[in-house]
Amino acid sequence: MAYLTRIPAGRIFGFCSRSISSPIKNPFVSSTLSHVPSPKFTITAQFSSSPSPSSSSSAATNTQVFSSSNRWRPMCLYYTQGKCTQMDDPSHLEKFNHDCSRDLQVNPTHIKNKCSQDMDYLLVIDLEGKVEILEFPVLLMDAKSMRFVDFFHRFVRPTKMSELAINRYIEGKYGEIGVDRVWHDTAAPFTEVIQQFEAWLSEHDLWEKEKGGCLTRAAFVTCGNWDLKTKVPQQ
Repeated sequence: MAYLTRIPAGRIFGFCSRSISSPIKNPFVSSTLSHVPSPKFTITAQFSSSPSPSSSSSAATNTQVFSSSNRWRPMCLYYTQGKCTQMDDPSHLEKFNHDCSRDLQVNPTHIKNKCSQDMDYLLVIDLEGKVEILEFPVLLMDAKSMRFVDFFHRFVRPTKMSELAINRYIEGKYGEIGVDRVWHDTAAPFTEVIQQFEAWLSEHDLWEKEKGGCLTRAAFVTCGNWDLKTKVPQQ
């Protein structure tokens, strides 16, 4: 039985990071997302305060051995985009979190309003932005155990705004929480971000362009229609 729940995407990437790390460029994969099914669910869950085993990526898990304590640390937002260049620096690993599963442990026995679903994975998506999409975070969860599997996170650079308007927009959105620097360092146009997202879905065998672009044994989880029904088609 698969259990659906609402998970706040803000828990994935704690936007309190300052002077995070320096980026490197990653190659982009080309494809086009042609169809995005978007079922909506509004079910709540309780998060367990005690850790439980998760299926997080090995890279994220292995970095935690460098931490001398389990205190909360802001997420390295270069790492979430595959661009952290300080993974061999113990002081950086001590200062910033590199394990997205750490704050996303779920005890399925605490989930309320359980609903059986014929799927294996949930893609929790919560886009950020108003005029244009500024941020594209997605959390992949096992629909049966509610355990963290993987994540996709990119900052998105607007293409229909002037540079001055973009700077003001980003300063207002991210400046107070110290994320404007990493946004400017890593943001890519939406077309590149969606191509990378398609490649990420394909790596997890969740989507095949050749089969019409529908998800395989998975469903998007959003808060309302804005993300997938409105904003993605607009861009």
